[in-house]
Amino acid sequence: MSKVPFITRLAVIGVGLIGGSLALALKRMRAVGEVIGCGRNAADLEKGVTLGVIDRYSTDPIHAVRDADVVMLATPIGAMRSLFEKIRDHLAPETVVTDAGSAKANVIADARTALGARFADFVPGHPIAGTEKSGVEAGFADLYSGHRVILCPQPETRMSALSKVQRMWELVGAQVEQMDAVHHDVILARTSHLPHLVAYALADVLAATKPQSEVLRFAAGGFRDLTRVASSPPVMWRDIALANREALLTALDEYLAALNTIRAAVAAQDAAALEKIFARAKALRDSLPPRK
Repeated sequence: MSKVPFITRLAVIGVGLIGGSLALALKRMRAVGEVIGCGRNAADLEKGVTLGVIDRYSTDPIHAVRDADVVMLATPIGAMRSLFEKIRDHLAPETVVTDAGSAKANVIADARTALGARFADFVPGHPIAGTEKSGVEAGFADLYSGHRVILCPQPETRMSALSKVQRMWELVGAQVEQMDAVHHDVILARTSHLPHLVAYALADVLAATKPQSEVLRFAAGGFRDLTRVASSPPVMWRDIALANREALLTALDEYLAALNTIRAAVAAQDAAALEKIFARAKALRDSLPPRK
């Protein structure tokens, strides 16, 4: 008799890097029986079937979640509330819903309002993994191996739902931690959201520099390294910036203050101050654990 997979039917709403990689990783582990993809672009979903990321698809989230035991929302944060509202009355009694949004307090508030009594079946999550690539072709099965996934369960969260989502992430090689949602947003504002905005700003400065062809021709490795994540999907990061507005504004103010300190040191030709700042920054950067 064949072994029953951990997840019989997984519905992935948003079959891009994040949702597609989860599907591929679960398939490799034989931990999922069937993956249903959902999105607005049927051509992309067809490509997902061809690539083996999903088994079948629907452009209607109501049809996609039918009889699924786990639903993963891997869409931009701004789309989640309407999706919660659409699927709420079409979930099977034991269906667990989770997400991969990079900001949590905003998503949790939307889910609590939109899901009603089914909010107990929602497990807020955030995989700390990704690349600047997007689209169904960007997914790969090793994305989550050795990376952290943060879950932010709420007082109402069913323990069986939490256990299901935690085990799902563990099966694909992730290290799962639980964290308060507000604390999560404060930490991620500094470690993820601010760096993305800095990268976008730096790339945008050069985009306005003329002649642009000369700027691009002489772009060195430092510029390429610092702006790599500016290739990330603009809509996704627009939504993250707005969803985590308060924590991100604080982080931006801190960064602007640090830039002004460096500017003042440059203007004053204060070599000692510059060296002290650079040495402190280098020590922090050198202490980061190696990338997995």
